[in-house]
Amino acid sequence: MITFVAVGILLWLLGLSLSSPEGFQQAAAVMDSFVVKFIVWGILTALAYHIAGGIRHMLMDFGFLGETLAIGTRSAQVAFGITVVLSILAGVLVW
Repeated sequence: MITFVAVGILLWLLGLSLSSPEGFQQAAAVMDSFVVKFIVWGILTALAYHIAGGIRHMLMDFGFLGETLAIGTRSAQVAFGITVVLSILAGVLVW
């Protein structure tokens, strides 16, 4: 449910910014708020986590990663580390 709300927010901002030069100015004004920047950063962080976990699972499904508990734990740690790095990069992008 939250995913649909997050995608709705991002699509609304995209549509507003692409509608006209005035719409772009409105979208830029909306993004000036700390609360909105924090929400967008949270959405981008959740998206990064979802992508990193999805790639991890695809690699496991295709047999590139083993199916032991140790490898599963290590791949989860790597996916989480990648998420942290992408979260920091998203923060730099938003702010």
